[in-house]
Amino acid sequence: MRELIPELDQWLAAGEQVAVATVVQTMGSSPRQVGAMMAVTASGRMAGSVSGGCVEGAVVEQAQTVLASGQARLLTFGVSDETAWEVGLACGGTIEVLVAPLDTTSVYPLVRAALLEERAIAVATVIAGDGYVGAQLVVEAGGRSHGTLGRVGLDQTVSTTTTDLLAHGTSRIIEAEQGAIHIFVASFNPPAKLFLVGGVHIAVGLATMAQLIGMRTIVIDARPAFASPERFAHVDELIVAWPDEALTGRLDARSAVAVLTHDPKLDDPALRVALQSPARYIGALGSTKTHARRLERLRAEGFDDAALSRIKGPIGLAIGAKTPAEIAVSILAEIISLGNKASDDVTQRQGFRS
Repeated sequence: MRELIPELDQWLAAGEQVAVATVVQTMGSSPRQVGAMMAVTASGRMAGSVSGGCVEGAVVEQAQTVLASGQARLLTFGVSDETAWEVGLACGGTIEVLVAPLDTTSVYPLVRAALLEERAIAVATVIAGDGYVGAQLVVEAGGRSHGTLGRVGLDQTVSTTTTDLLAHGTSRIIEAEQGAIHIFVASFNPPAKLFLVGGVHIAVGLATMAQLIGMRTIVIDARPAFASPERFAHVDELIVAWPDEALTGRLDARSAVAVLTHDPKLDDPALRVALQSPARYIGALGSTKTHARRLERLRAEGFDDAALSRIKGPIGLAIGAKTPAEIAVSILAEIISLGNKASDDVTQRQGFRS
């Protein structure tokens, strides 16, 4: 959604009517993930995408019908293996796309403000259910909600579930009323943050790679010679401070912490803070022996085995990495793997029943 804001603002300022198409479910192969969006105006202008071929053309046509009627529609596109490449799929599959008029009165202003201010926010939209299709509820990270899906009890239950999905950056379909009502939750989160503790050579390449996948990079080191602007001109934030001071209060459920200094005076304080936070990923550089000694120090401070098992050490996937660049690749791969697993775990939970 964030990338659509410039076009949406321009179109709305010109008095255009706008519909938004959102991928709510994919089965088989798809070049766009659940949550991918495309905006279409009544005059046929478009931005974004929901696949990669003639699916867009069909969505643009359906958007005109939606704008004329004011009613949201759930579209299903089935693609055979023979024609998959023609519509941007690697192989056959099915895409479900919700096309709905853009709510410029309440929903879009709330989402726009949150995205520009880098606050997490989600929109729950009824996609199936008599008399409910198109109803929307906006939920902020703290659980505060705006709008209604039709009933207070339903709003409360959906708000609770949506808050959990939002914390993990997950968009998915949930069910209510014994499956009679299907609701798509679109989660909009600011970029996940990667905190690199130690301005070492590995951090230079790792920060660059992390930015390529959309992560915000923060390098922390109490040693000015290591945390120098010349070495890290490309990172989003450079902090010359002790790691525990810099990390306290900044880690959330989507944060990743890579501890890279090899120095217990810097590593251990960072790990203490990370272990007491909901950070999704915690990794520490060092050999098996170095990591064992590290665990013993932390265990002596009162951290139990369950807490210590959160630390990925030696850091990174076991790909035989040797150079700083290869080690950076292994670390980023491990962060991606763990992040995707966390999202899958949330997605696989049973949808609520009320």
